[in-house]
Amino acid sequence: MKRRKFLQRISGLLAALGLAETQWLSLGNRYYQALAQPNSRKLALLIGINQYPQSPTLAGCVNDVELQTELLINRFGFAASDILTLTEEQASRKFIENAFLDHLGKQAKPGDVVIFHFSGYGTRVNLGTGILQNAIVPVDENNLPGTKSRNYLLAETLLLLLRSLSTNQVTAVLDTSYYYPSESKPTGLRIRTRPELSLANLQIEELEFLSQLKTQKSLTNNPLIINATSQLNQQAGEFLFSNWSAGLLTYALTQYLWETTPATTIPVFLSSVATSMYQLGGKQQPSLFSEAKKSPNALIIDYFPLDNLKSIGVVKAIEEDGKTVKLWLGGLPPQVLTNYGVNSHLTLDTGTELLIKSRNGLIAKAQFTNKEITNLPQVGQIVQESIRVLPRNIHINVALDQGLERIERVDATSVFSGISRIANIASIEETADYVFGKVAQVPSRYGLFSLGGELIINTIGEVGEALKVAVQRLTPKFSTLLASKLWQLTENQGSSRLPVRATLEIVNNILPRVFMVKDTLRTDSKDNIFQTPSYEEIAMPTIPVGSRWQYKIENLSDRPIYLILVGLNNSQNAFAFYPWEVFYKTDIPPSKPPLREILIPPGKTLKIPDNQPIDGWLIPTGYTFCEHQITLSTAPFTETLTALAIAKYPTTDQQAIAPIVNPLEVAQALLQDLHNASQVKTDINVNPTDTYVLDVNNWASLNFSFQVV
Repeated sequence: MKRRKFLQRISGLLAALGLAETQWLSLGNRYYQALAQPNSRKLALLIGINQYPQSPTLAGCVNDVELQTELLINRFGFAASDILTLTEEQASRKFIENAFLDHLGKQAKPGDVVIFHFSGYGTRVNLGTGILQNAIVPVDENNLPGTKSRNYLLAETLLLLLRSLSTNQVTAVLDTSYYYPSESKPTGLRIRTRPELSLANLQIEELEFLSQLKTQKSLTNNPLIINATSQLNQQAGEFLFSNWSAGLLTYALTQYLWETTPATTIPVFLSSVATSMYQLGGKQQPSLFSEAKKSPNALIIDYFPLDNLKSIGVVKAIEEDGKTVKLWLGGLPPQVLTNYGVNSHLTLDTGTELLIKSRNGLIAKAQFTNKEITNLPQVGQIVQESIRVLPRNIHINVALDQGLERIERVDATSVFSGISRIANIASIEETADYVFGKVAQVPSRYGLFSLGGELIINTIGEVGEALKVAVQRLTPKFSTLLASKLWQLTENQGSSRLPVRATLEIVNNILPRVFMVKDTLRTDSKDNIFQTPSYEEIAMPTIPVGSRWQYKIENLSDRPIYLILVGLNNSQNAFAFYPWEVFYKTDIPPSKPPLREILIPPGKTLKIPDNQPIDGWLIPTGYTFCEHQITLSTAPFTETLTALAIAKYPTTDQQAIAPIVNPLEVAQALLQDLHNASQVKTDINVNPTDTYVLDVNNWASLNFSFQVV
């Protein structure tokens, strides 16, 4: 199709939608600029639809487009003019197909990088063969009201379009799903699936277009397609942050790409994305489709042209007063973002320091800490974290299942008010952590669920249990989950300036085998993961039931560092590693032996346990999710050990790894120790009784999460 003919067709479509060309451009579309640069080497077509005339409104799809746009420009080096976005009423089926043909098909050359993204509804449609086929839903899903005709874009059509491009570096991200559940379950996510219509039929134009694509000469291009779900019965969800939403897949994927390195392999990269999605929403897991036989060692840079400059965000604009900088913070881990406090410090790559004065979602406004700034920052300049400020009054936010009756919601509001320091009912503006609701199979039993509807282990009550009793019964569980939330807020692998490396090893035979490596180094480091998944498989790292595990921690700094290990086992109970002081037989031990600090000298490596068959280091039976948090600090964990010692009284079998009976107090003490270690000057303008102030030079916190199978 000639470009002139395409532009004429676009003009006709604009007229049909009642849009002038100036309106089209004002909506942020860079299509004409892209046409003016036929030699571009990196091309993207990004589509997001929230407002469907015939379907319930979504909230995060347009935000997904913005997340991808900022990433492509600031982390991948895409020219803004080479990114074509279709949002809301622009994203009709004809617009999508014609934009694909002209923006991607006519411009992409061998060796070019192409990114395609879709966020919106998906569904399934019967084409008369008795087999349901997957389809994405354009904004004009039903442009012939009163008929059975549907204007869907088949997944098969999209695959053929992707195959038709003249480059092998084609990646598609589809943040949608196709299966609509037959029964509802407690959920805190908005689902991107529409029910299939058994009597619907596709418009003849779409079938003709599909037939035309099938007759074209096939190319050798095999696109890489990242889907938001991995199982037929999974739904793609939207995660609600404070006052804004994003697709679970899109946020986890883009956030990880801000802080990863080009040396990361595709399987390990997507395994990390899958873990983040699980931590946010439950069972929804991504999947990878590629017809080509790819090596498990294929690097992320083969499809995503990353540079080496990891960051948590970039400068978006300098306001007219010359004192206020607008920032985009897409690289912050999601659990940190929702609690990231005003007065946190960020640093430009020039060394200039910024102080956050306000934040709304991913957008923050900051001012210079030094009033005598000679060189203003540039738009697109990266920012790194310097000082993290977190509020002390953090609690678990619990959403109430929509299936609860009015009287149940009233009772829940009343009883939650009594444990407000631990758990609150999430308001519309707050990000929920869990959902309280009824078990679908037994409606008279209450339980706690992940946002994606997965039942939290050991939270179901007895049949006929009163709601107030259920909430009171769950209070200890809320304390444990809040402790986990607090130590997750210390995670700073991407921003810590304390050089360390931690390796999780599995000791099933004589020699340990590397399972996972996490480090804070700002250079490319080799991926290591035990039982690396095949290229097509995306899954969280998995450890077989009954495996014995150990950690190797390397202090690569010039300072001694202290260590604490805490976590949740596969029963979702808290545990910690805390060795007791050893006394010789000739000594008289005190009535309660003190705990011993774990110190790693500069340049030294510590193994815990040191290849000894110590009880407690065996992965217990049961299939579920486990998380470990290794926290390293330049100062002793005095408060943490005190909190642990209060709970752990001397017994005849004192072990280094053991349950924590007061996990919330231990987690709060850990944050206080990091606060004390930072020794931030008081001119940061925060109240230490209301906030924790943590300096990235003084701590590193590495999260190891995996599935037990």
